[in-house]
Amino acid sequence: MTPLKRIAIFDDDADILSICTFILEDMGWTVYCFNDCNEIEEKVSAVMPDMILMDNWIPEDGGIIATQKLKRDELLKKIPVIYFSANSEIELLSKKAGAERYLAKPFNLEDLQEVVEESFSNYQN
Repeated sequence: MTPLKRIAIFDDDADILSICTFILEDMGWTVYCFNDCNEIEEKVSAVMPDMILMDNWIPEDGGIIATQKLKRDELLKKIPVIYFSANSEIELLSKKAGAERYLAKPFNLEDLQEVVEESFSNYQN
């Protein structure tokens, strides 16, 4: 039996959450969606995902601060974060946040699948 793969998505766009959930569940992930990053450490600790998708413009603190909080937490810092945004500076923002990967919006479904699978595979090794 394959172990459950858990992913947390932080985005305030209901369409993005819906599309990502559909694709990722089809790939075998258990998906947890959050439309803000308030009390981010508590939310992530409650589900202990294998990976996180973090939007740049997530209320209240924003993706950079939320990701930095996670990376300072001893228990959560090893969880890979894929930073995603429509911002043209996505690579720079991702580095500033401390995320392992980034994915520019809009993205096609194959890109989402590829980035998530590669990140998960690298995280397991």
